[in-house]
Amino acid sequence: MTYAPPVTGLPPAAYTDPGADAADRALFARHWIGVGRADQVPSPGSYRTLDVAGQAILLVRDKTGALRAFANSCRHRAARLMDGAGECRGIKCPFHAWAYRLDGSLAAAPQMDGVAGFDPSSLGLVPYRVGERAGFVFVCLSPDARALDDHLGDFAATHADWPLAGLVTTRRRELRVACNWKAFLDVFNDYYHLPFVHPDSINSIYAPPDPPTVAQGAYASQFGSTEGTGGLVAGQQDQALPPMPGLKGQAGRGVRYSWVFPNMSFAAGTDAMWVYEAYPDGPGQCHVVQTACFHPETLALPGADAAIALYHDRLDAALDEDIPALENQQRGLAAAGAAAGPLHPLLEANVAGFARWYRDATLTPNPDRSVVQ
Repeated sequence: MTYAPPVTGLPPAAYTDPGADAADRALFARHWIGVGRADQVPSPGSYRTLDVAGQAILLVRDKTGALRAFANSCRHRAARLMDGAGECRGIKCPFHAWAYRLDGSLAAAPQMDGVAGFDPSSLGLVPYRVGERAGFVFVCLSPDARALDDHLGDFAATHADWPLAGLVTTRRRELRVACNWKAFLDVFNDYYHLPFVHPDSINSIYAPPDPPTVAQGAYASQFGSTEGTGGLVAGQQDQALPPMPGLKGQAGRGVRYSWVFPNMSFAAGTDAMWVYEAYPDGPGQCHVVQTACFHPETLALPGADAAIALYHDRLDAALDEDIPALENQQRGLAAAGAAAGPLHPLLEANVAGFARWYRDATLTPNPDRSVVQ
């Protein structure tokens, strides 16, 4: 088979240089970023705090059910407002008890009503742009970035064969890995490493992938057929859950791996979806969030809890094999003689798609252009 000319990978400095790390944090501050699933804040009063790429973000669902995103910082003297996740009737600063409604407006500021010129209407929480698409949450700190639907382009059409919006989170795991965030997402989208890093666990499940999908938006995507389910290791295929209801077309034959730029990637399979978010935490370390999702009808099946635990184990088993390879790669990237090499046009197609986007994003002031593979 003849392939198109390869794309050269990003230079090693993009994964190791402190200046590149600073540029990545600025990139996160001006683009839409994927911050997980919408069911992490399921109902009015639900909240979750996010600390990503040096930014403190508060997600909360207001009384109408609308999702809101704010800077996690009081408008008085900037104290941090909330930690963790949970339920609340409002937001109250632990320092001087300024209180905010779920829509971010200031509800109370003790002893400030006698202060001349004090205007509560101008002191609501600093809002960020937020949107829900296909059950995912996206946040943008910049008022100047283009609309979310323009950023995503034809993402909805590409993923229409899977009922993504209705999938339910069964586990959210957070960890830190001693590699650059881009390298972590590279490996999740890399078919090339399967026989060498995962020879006994998952390699035999995956057939060579289809050619990369032409993506009219800030994402890359590639479908691949599987022998069994990609959600379990090779030795546990007899424990597979049934296909999720609502699958269409190719969705019943394998897994679609997609990378929504810059920081969220997921695999939509026949019976499950697994999602990774990765955030910069210094040039040689990243903050990773792993999420597993299933259809609500799957969750209602007898014995579902035990079966789903095996899917969680599969995610951890693959990660346990990937992490040593990633940490070894990070050491190699820091070597004086390290240089960028060619990416395989089929087996590393999503990696190449991101490399194209990232080059544009770091070289132009408003680079949210479509990636066409």
